Amino acid sequence: MADFQSLSNPTRALISLDAWRHNLARLKAAAPTSKMMAVIKANAYGHGAVRAARALDDADAFGVARLGEAIELRESGVAQPIVLMEGVFSGEELSLAMDHQLDLVVHAEYQVDLLEQYELLRLSKNIAPVPRVVWVKLDTGMSRLGLQLGQAAEATKRLRALSLVGELRLMTHFACADEPDSPMTREQVHRFESELRAVALQGFEPSATGLANSAGILSWPSTHREWVRAGIALYGGSPIAGCTAESLGLKPVMTLSTEVIALRSIESGVSVGYGATWRAGRASRIATLAVGYADGIPRHLPSGSPVLIAGRRVPIVGRVSMDMITVDVTDLPEVTIGSPAVMWGEGLPVDEIAAAAGTISYELLCGVTRRVAFDYV
Repeated sequence: MADFQSLSNPTRALISLDAWRHNLARLKAAAPTSKMMAVIKANAYGHGAVRAARALDDADAFGVARLGEAIELRESGVAQPIVLMEGVFSGEELSLAMDHQLDLVVHAEYQVDLLEQYELLRLSKNIAPVPRVVWVKLDTGMSRLGLQLGQAAEATKRLRALSLVGELRLMTHFACADEPDSPMTREQVHRFESELRAVALQGFEPSATGLANSAGILSWPSTHREWVRAGIALYGGSPIAGCTAESLGLKPVMTLSTEVIALRSIESGVSVGYGATWRAGRASRIATLAVGYADGIPRHLPSGSPVLIAGRRVPIVGRVSMDMITVDVTDLPEVTIGSPAVMWGEGLPVDEIAAAAGTISYELLCGVTRRVAFDYV
């Protein structure tokens, strides 16, 4: 089938496979004794999950949020362990997960029930369940997913009785690891270790544990356990407040670029864009770029936010439209129709653009729409 998305569409996302591999190597070097779970949920943060799995084949496992994401990877030939980080929500989903050899997270009692029911059903048909890895998630302070404190001992006891549980691991998720001095992270580690002691009283020791996310990998080495999980840092976004990705040794994987499609000169006092929210303070030269909120640029990205043209920063002027933005190129006389413009990526950190829009890099990367053409190099 023809790729009609690329017709008359200068807006492209260039995905650097080398940057992906560099970031994975950087993170593995930061936690050299831990196995690495590469988190490629949400279509690999908007970068393409199947491509991510192929580029990051040095990872020890992949983490996804939805069953459909995992099945897509399996059916694309990905052989590494794939972890369903939210687990399954029904018996039907559990059957599909087992059929596709997925590892499961259990974060609630009803999921323990599902596993018990699945095993009973299989045994009633004289079919021995194939053992899988199960991660028990503990809520140590995020208050989102996870067994609450005091529940782990009973849950692990029930899970250990199942033949379909081949290996039982424990995990948690940090709420404030992006803050290097946060007491919350220390408290979460303390709570996790308390639960470990509780299950140890039953004679159970998990085969592995996992605490650290991207921020934990880079700024909390004391939280490195047998496994770590890398997300945003794999894509070149900074996971740590106040630190640039470059200072952490990370490279941008996605460079979102477009082109100049119109140029005009305006007099001082002339307005630009919807609502006439910006007026020229001098005689100005305005370039129109073929990118807008239908491509994933936040509509609320304010005037003054930078765009990179010819290696120099120029300010957005006026509101972001559905298909276009306008920038002031008065001081760049060399700009012509077709001049390339970088919205974020190489030379212009996505974290900076996210901060200007009052959001985080995760949201911008995940928000790039299907209208944008992707090139993998």
